[in-house]
Amino acid sequence: MLAAMETVFHWPELLPAFGNAAARAGFASEVIAETAAGPLMAWSCPGNGPRVYLSAGIHGDEPAGPLALLQLMQAGFFTADVDWALCPALNPTGLAAGCRDNADGMDINRDYRLQQSSEAAAHAAWLAKRPVPALFLSLHEDWEANGFYLYEINLGEDVPERARGVIAAAGPWFPPEAGPDIDGHTPREAGWIFHEAEADVPEGWPEAIYVAKLGCPLSFTFETPSHARLAARVDAQCAAVRAACAHFR
Repeated sequence: MLAAMETVFHWPELLPAFGNAAARAGFASEVIAETAAGPLMAWSCPGNGPRVYLSAGIHGDEPAGPLALLQLMQAGFFTADVDWALCPALNPTGLAAGCRDNADGMDINRDYRLQQSSEAAAHAAWLAKRPVPALFLSLHEDWEANGFYLYEINLGEDVPERARGVIAAAGPWFPPEAGPDIDGHTPREAGWIFHEAEADVPEGWPEAIYVAKLGCPLSFTFETPSHARLAARVDAQCAAVRAACAHFR
């Protein structure tokens, strides 16, 4: 199924393919909210290790993240040594239309404080009732980037080799984004934005800020360059997820 979507993303195929692979891996599914383009869904599988939560597809014009989670699920990556929770497609109407916002023209990833969109409200309620994860990974893309970069929000010990390992893992596909300014932020190193647990715009909380406010001690948001080949972006996202999770397995 993934091979058919390596060059062009087909939203109607994603959730059935993901659901089939997740069921084979022992995951349970849950509908968080209904939208005009299909359900906003979560999958979870209790495991014997730390809790890790992954999300993708909150911006509908960023398909590499959902496809990366599908590829990892089909490859058997999500094994029982971790307590997993996944939301691979947080913006069904945006993914169906290929646009950043939802069908109401709202950026869901700036709505986790006010929760004016039905998607953010329902998803925030789902997150709040779950155990706080030890690690959160958010898969995104950036039209303005030429390389790979990540945001780190860290409420605990500073372990630089984790971020450096993720950036190196994406290196075969994309160099680390360079320059004195990355996405409006001064990077700690090439490809690495070390971000406080506060939103750039006080009322425009992204999902990562909301998860940090719930108490998640560590999160990484991955960004691949949207203008690059879709297959390369998917592979880079998969490599980044593998590298980030290696420290928790």
